[in-house]
Amino acid sequence: MLNHRTLGRELSNWGRWGSDDQLGTLNLLTSDRVLAGARSIRSGQVLELSLPLDEHGPQPVGSRRGNPVHMMTRLPDAPVEEGGFHFFDDAMFLHLQGATQLDALAHVSYDGLLYNGVSSVSAVTSAGASRLGMENYVGRITGRAVLLDIPALTGRDRLDSVEPVSAEDLSAAEARAGVRVAPGDIVVVRTGWMQVLLGGDAEAYFATEPGLDLSTARWLHERDVAFVASDNWGVEVAPSESGAAMPLHCVLVRDMGMPLGEMFVLEELAAVSASQERADFHISCAGLRVTGGVGSPASPVATF
Repeated sequence: MLNHRTLGRELSNWGRWGSDDQLGTLNLLTSDRVLAGARSIRSGQVLELSLPLDEHGPQPVGSRRGNPVHMMTRLPDAPVEEGGFHFFDDAMFLHLQGATQLDALAHVSYDGLLYNGVSSVSAVTSAGASRLGMENYVGRITGRAVLLDIPALTGRDRLDSVEPVSAEDLSAAEARAGVRVAPGDIVVVRTGWMQVLLGGDAEAYFATEPGLDLSTARWLHERDVAFVASDNWGVEVAPSESGAAMPLHCVLVRDMGMPLGEMFVLEELAAVSASQERADFHISCAGLRVTGGVGSPASPVATF
């Protein structure tokens, strides 16, 4: 069985882009890859891939990441300004990783170290992350994306709970779609698990998940993938086959320097991909420019 520490040493990108690098695999999203994404736009159809930010979800009751609290701070009973101008304001308290989200490289450490050997104790404090925070990634996650629809391989709507997705599955989904993942591409993996959440069972959605197993780290590394996103809550299968907590996060984020996208809504995307008979498209994943943030809400937009 693969060990994440051993695999992490093998696939490490530490120093690949310099000792002070904070972008990790997003360095692979060069202008050429952004242009490749633009060239994949053919029909002009635009899809938004995020969950709503409101008090209704997706977090279940008692979760350590609660749902947003939205409040109005200026209502219609406020004074009318000179000339009749009248305005309203609002505010929101939210966990930055409570819905469709991005994981920054400051989000994951093991053995006391973040990506590129940065000390987690030194970098992450109550004030936020002094290195590898979200401010480094805003405007960077855009380019050519490839949808790998895993349940479609077996004619299903979704994978089962705790069903692993292997490197062989990624290759099979790629072959089925008739597309090749190129260096600097963004890989979007559909498990169908989002159907559980959209069906109203948040507790079941967050209790376990199908997802990528540890073998996929080598596949993503060999293909020089820039960013990976999925429709489950943690990209990887949980609980893991080894029993280790989030071993793929450890390898992808900490060792390879790959930010992650989680809880992307991919049902309509899969339908459009099937109807247009192609799996490549342009994607832009905008997060908030939270200085020192270890994650952020995301508003991914796909264009076919």
